[in-house]
Amino acid sequence: METLASFMNNIDKENDVPGGGHGHGGFHAPGGGLNHAFPGVGNMPPHGSYSSQKQQQQHNGHGGVGHGHNQQPTSAWRRHLGNQGGAGGQAGAGPGASGNNNIETTPAASAYGAQGNNAAAVAPPQGRGWSIDDFDIGRPLGQGKFGNVYLAREKKSQFIVALKVLFKTQLQSSHVEHQLRREVEIQSHLRHPNILRLFGYFYDDEKVYLILEYAARGELYKELQRCTNFDERRAATYIASLARALTYCHQKHVIHRDIKPENLLIGMKGELKIADFGWSVHAPSNRRTTLCGTLDYLPPEMVEGLPHDHSVDVWSLGVLCFEFLFGFPPFEAMGHSETYRRILKVDLQFPSVEDMRRRVASSHSGGGNVEVSDGAKDLIRKLLMKSPRMRMSLEDVLKHPWIKANADPTGQVVYA
Repeated sequence: METLASFMNNIDKENDVPGGGHGHGGFHAPGGGLNHAFPGVGNMPPHGSYSSQKQQQQHNGHGGVGHGHNQQPTSAWRRHLGNQGGAGGQAGAGPGASGNNNIETTPAASAYGAQGNNAAAVAPPQGRGWSIDDFDIGRPLGQGKFGNVYLAREKKSQFIVALKVLFKTQLQSSHVEHQLRREVEIQSHLRHPNILRLFGYFYDDEKVYLILEYAARGELYKELQRCTNFDERRAATYIASLARALTYCHQKHVIHRDIKPENLLIGMKGELKIADFGWSVHAPSNRRTTLCGTLDYLPPEMVEGLPHDHSVDVWSLGVLCFEFLFGFPPFEAMGHSETYRRILKVDLQFPSVEDMRRRVASSHSGGGNVEVSDGAKDLIRKLLMKSPRMRMSLEDVLKHPWIKANADPTGQVVYA
C-alpha cells in the first residue's frame, strides 16, 4: 500500500508538473478538464465576472459550490452549510455509476504536510483515471443546492475520502460553472495542514465528482452551536491556525473572502481546516471589487462597494474571533440594513458578563464561557478596524500576547 506522498508524486507525473506542486507560487488549470465537463460552455476563465444580479443570487443562495444550506433562526444571514459534518440529512440521488467517466487529477505536492506523510492513499487505476466504480460509497455527510457529499472509500487502497457529487444541470441552471472551476483550480494548488485537500476530480455525463480530504470531526459551526461559545484556549488555537493558513493563502495571492464557521471543518486531531473556496479568488494585483461572502462577515470596504484586497480576510478573522468567544457575530442585527449600518460604523459592542450569563443560560446547551479577557478584546479591536491599512497583520496576530498565552502550538483541540 503506497503512502500519500508517493500517491501525490504519481499525480504530479501524470499531469507533468515540474517539481510537484509544493512551493509552487503560480496557478494554472488542472488539465483544463472542467472545460470538457460542460460541453457548449466554451473555455471557462478561472476568474469569471458576474452581473450584480447573479452575484446577489449567489450571495443569497450558497456559500460555495456544492455545499448545502438551511436557514438558521439565529441570524437572517446565517447559513448552515451541509458540508461534511455529522450524519447530514437523507441524501437525494446517490452517485450512480455511469459509463465512460472522464478524469482529471490535480497537480499535487510531493508530500501532504506533517500530518499526512504516513497515511495510506488512493491512487487511480493503472492506465486510466478514476471512475465512480473505484469507490465504495458510504453514508451521506451533507447535502446542498448542487449535490451531495458522501463518505467514500477507494477500493484498491481502502483510503477514506469525502466524495462531493455535483449535478451538472443544477450547476448550469445557476450559472456557476465558472465558480466551480475557480474553486477547483485554487483549492487543488493549496498545501497546508489547515486547508482541506482536494485530491482530484472526475466527471461523467451527469455529474462532477470532487475527491476531498475527509474531516472526521465535521463542521465547526455545529460544534459552536453545541458549545454556545468556546473558551479562550480553544478560540485562540483556532484563530492562530487560521492566521497561519491565511498567511499561506495570501503568499499565494489567494484571497478567501468568505471565512466563517460554516466554511470550516475539524480534522481527527481537532485541527481546523478551511473547506470552502467557492468565493475565493487568485488576485495577483490584490485588488478586487466583487461583492461576495456572508453579510455578517463583510468588511466596510465591501459593503461600500470599494476595491478590496487580502485585508478582507483579516477583518473576517476578527469577526470570527468575536463569534468564537461570544457565540454570535459582532454586527448581527434584525435586518440587513441595520447590519450594514453597524458594519460601516464599526459598531463594536462587547456584551457584559451579565448579558453573557443570560445568553448561556438560555442556550440549548445550557453551558458556555461567560467571561472574556481584555487581551481577547484587544485583539478583536485591532482586527476590526475600518481602514484596511490599520488592521493588525496576520504576522502580528501570531505575536499577540493573548494568542501566545492561549493558543496550542500544535493547532490541535482536545475534545471532552
